[in-house]
Amino acid sequence: MPETQTLESLVERDRDHECEGFGAAKVCVKVVAVAELPTRFGTFRIVAFWNNRDAKEHVAVVHGDVIGGHDVPTRLHSECLTGDALGSLRCDCRDQLAAALARIAKEPRGIVLYLRQEGRGIGLVHKLLAYQLQDQGKDTVEANEALGFKADQRDYGIGAQILVELGVKKIRLLTNNPRKFVGLEGYGLEIVGRLPIEIPATDANRRYLKTKKEKLGHILRSV
Repeated sequence: MPETQTLESLVERDRDHECEGFGAAKVCVKVVAVAELPTRFGTFRIVAFWNNRDAKEHVAVVHGDVIGGHDVPTRLHSECLTGDALGSLRCDCRDQLAAALARIAKEPRGIVLYLRQEGRGIGLVHKLLAYQLQDQGKDTVEANEALGFKADQRDYGIGAQILVELGVKKIRLLTNNPRKFVGLEGYGLEIVGRLPIEIPATDANRRYLKTKKEKLGHILRSV
């Protein structure tokens, strides 16, 4: 009878892991560390990953036994220093992260991927330059494009490969952004459902959310 896999066994499995990568971008990911993570939302395990693409340290916050799991509630959350850590009211990022962790803590199993893709993938300094342009009247899309970027520069290939490394093939995606489906399904993942994660708009972020809805296709009812 085969031995049951654990997160620790994935670290051992990947210790000497080398591969040519998967998909057109040749993404190679491996599990490098696992630790307990008690939080105000519940107790999780945090898993760190190495990848050959961006030299960034992405993590998965895992609740329950997700290895080989089907229909796993999953949130892909892109880093937002100003929102997540500093409590900025310009966006809904911190509230979405908290809602995702609280939701998944109540499920038998689930994952929050925390991806280091600050500012929709343009980086922290460029994001703050975009803030300057927004203060002058541009919306978030116009500001990114004025800096020479796409409206959304994020790449979900590494996130998809992280899920594959965890043995997850079928997920229910916590998102308001249908474009994430396209970024994930190309890597052999099957999205079996969408779970909305909408945060009510405030005076400080209403324009930001309206731009998400009207220009980026987010499914939002509160704006």
